[in-house]
Amino acid sequence: MGQELRLYTGSYAKREQEGLAAWQLRGEEGRLERRSGRAGIHHPSFVRSNAAGMRLYAVSETGAEPGTVYAYAIEAGSGALTPINDASTLGGSPCHLALDAEERLLIATNYTGGTVSVYAIGADGALTLTDNVAHEGRGPRDDRQEGPHPHSAVFDPANRYALIADLGTDEIVHYRVDYGAGKLIRHGATKTAPGAGPRHMAFHPAGDVFYVVNELDNTVCAYRYSGEDSVLTPMQTVSTLPPEFAGASTCADIHVTEDGRYLYASNRGHDSIAAFRVGGDGRLEPIEIVPCGGRTPRNFAIAPGGRLMLVANQDSDNIAVFRIDAGTGRLQPTGESFATIKPVCIAFV
Repeated sequence: MGQELRLYTGSYAKREQEGLAAWQLRGEEGRLERRSGRAGIHHPSFVRSNAAGMRLYAVSETGAEPGTVYAYAIEAGSGALTPINDASTLGGSPCHLALDAEERLLIATNYTGGTVSVYAIGADGALTLTDNVAHEGRGPRDDRQEGPHPHSAVFDPANRYALIADLGTDEIVHYRVDYGAGKLIRHGATKTAPGAGPRHMAFHPAGDVFYVVNELDNTVCAYRYSGEDSVLTPMQTVSTLPPEFAGASTCADIHVTEDGRYLYASNRGHDSIAAFRVGGDGRLEPIEIVPCGGRTPRNFAIAPGGRLMLVANQDSDNIAVFRIDAGTGRLQPTGESFATIKPVCIAFV
């Protein structure tokens, strides 16, 4: 990896702290250089860039009141952020953002608000709220599933449907996307195991297999995906924890390598990354579970090219860098670790 890569991090920083940061990733060992930071947002936890690297979107994850989504223009040279506009999420704790493939719509999921917000994206990157959909129901756990908690969204490979993971109701909710109106039309729902708590999702690059990491029961579920009518058929459920572990832990993030050969999931509590080999049919075979290089690995990201992984360790205030072995999928710490305030999201541009 000789080229330099730009990335942005979101965090649980306070308003007066530089919670959004631009970084440059250099060299085979993954040396990070902080280029700039931006204060003024309370808990800018989740960030998402557009494909051309010209826009960045970030949430302000406030819980007691409606959150906000911010749109920024990215300066080509320095990566500095210039505000475009912001918009309310009409719900508390926005915690995830998803862009459709043609970058016409942005979806924000509001964890405590129990709602999903949709925004039309203007030619200049500005956001206009076009829909706000309320989820209903609950799961069996009184502490975490007393009501709906939408946690993430993903557009399917054909860009026709949006799937929402609702941790509170143990569902993957399917919506048909009306791009003309900027609306989500409920199409159906897939129930997960009671108390599973689906959190983040990832499609296999081939588009016919879908993976969900379940926060509460520490599992990854693999599904066969039918894109014609957005139907998920269960294939497999695997644990992200070693069988001998008896402590408290919750899953956070999930990613598949761009070649589709390996899948990874993060464990908070056990403080590790679980690695899996992806079979020809999409089923998962455990490879290893490795320490994450810090505490509370919330989100992580695989660098373009698939050779490095960066892990955002929220409670140890650091980003740890790992090398991915192309032949085995195993993770090897590079020894690089970079201090930053409560990192929770990493987005490559």
